[in-house]
Amino acid sequence: MRRLPSVFWIPPAVAAIPWLQELVDQLFFAGRWNLAMLPGGSLSGVFTAPFSHAGFGHLIANTLWFLPLSWLVLLKSRRDYLGVWLGVYATALPVWLFWPVGSHGLSGVNYGLLGYLLSIGWLEKRFTSLLLSLFCLLAYGGLLPALLPFLSPSGVSWIGHLSGFLGGVLAALALHREPQPG
Repeated sequence: MRRLPSVFWIPPAVAAIPWLQELVDQLFFAGRWNLAMLPGGSLSGVFTAPFSHAGFGHLIANTLWFLPLSWLVLLKSRRDYLGVWLGVYATALPVWLFWPVGSHGLSGVNYGLLGYLLSIGWLEKRFTSLLLSLFCLLAYGGLLPALLPFLSPSGVSWIGHLSGFLGGVLAALALHREPQPG
């Protein structure tokens, strides 16, 4: 908990990027300036997609999950937070290369944060990490059905959610720390 005040500003600063993009999009482009990850599109779309949304409703919904999930990962460390982002980007690459439909929004990152948080406790087997994973399962477990195509609403990128989630699990696998004896 001592870490949180020093890292509190990071998620709002990151969230400011899509808010600025959406504001510019709505004011100057009538909602048509999307920075989505498109099949056959530029590689830059993989990196810009989390910061592009389909309107303020989409952005608000994603921001409401992004901030608390980010702060929970930052309770562990900045390194883990960066690791989740890298994991999400790594698992977005195959989607960009092989999936026939584009996607955008912070939800892939949100699912990456959730995947990390659900996995880290079971990997580390420390009381606080297990408690964090259990809390996230109880608080955010209702988001998990959107990982499946037949439970995801029409027009929602379940593959973006799933790839983000797997990126978070990948980050947890790469970053977990074995408990020290004694």
